[in-house]
Amino acid sequence: MANTAQARKRARQSVKVNAHNAALRSTLRTAIKKVIKAIQTGDKAAAVASYQENVSVIDRIADKKIIHKNKAARHKSRLTAAIKALSGDTPATLASVKKAAAPKAEAAPAKKAAKPRAKKAAE
Repeated sequence: MANTAQARKRARQSVKVNAHNAALRSTLRTAIKKVIKAIQTGDKAAAVASYQENVSVIDRIADKKIIHKNKAARHKSRLTAAIKALSGDTPATLASVKKAAAPKAEAAPAKKAAKPRAKKAAE
């Protein structure tokens, strides 16, 4: 437990800030899902309109430093590539967009080290 008045106040503030940031992260995820859903319908016009509506949400949350600006740029780039792929301009696939929106899976298992071979004893 916090011992000083300052530490108690910071503890109270951090609870409120954490809740606010969590709500903003949820808004970001929802915005990305809306664009992905529009892309999955296959209608390029609807996907572009959805992207234009939600890109400002992504930028706004990056400006508030809820997510890093490079992460925001990565999301926007992958969504744009998926939208361009609808008309066949780029060979990008929607699978890369789904991976970006999905939670991270476990890391790939490391390669097994080669077993040392037993040397035959020279007799």
